[in-house]
Amino acid sequence: MKLRIKGNTLRLRLTQGEIRALAERGQVESRTEFPGGTTLVYRLRTDDENQELSVIYKNNLMEFTLSSASAERWCGTDQVTVSAERDVPGGKLQLVLEKDFACLVPRPGEDESDHFPHPEAGHGPSRC
Repeated sequence: MKLRIKGNTLRLRLTQGEIRALAERGQVESRTEFPGGTTLVYRLRTDDENQELSVIYKNNLMEFTLSSASAERWCGTDQVTVSAERDVPGGKLQLVLEKDFACLVPRPGEDESDHFPHPEAGHGPSRC
């Protein structure tokens, strides 16, 4: 699972295996360890108390939640993205879940074997 942060946008990209794990177990997570023993955990789990995508951050845990119905629809169809917007003191926080596509041009050192096939593979200019 990839976490991308740009300003007030949080984006999670999940591979095929991670999508299967979410569908089967209701949760998937990744960890980033920092010097000094601190670990950032970012997790996506289903939660029927939420009707749409939401996130909390507390004690080095960034936890995204998605309703079971939304997760089932996203995991079991060709739907690529789930997104939501949340109010924060400085304005809006954009939340985005995406299926992670393989790049059109392979990158050295990148294992994309579990990525979704890119919908434009074989069409148009080479890009990621």
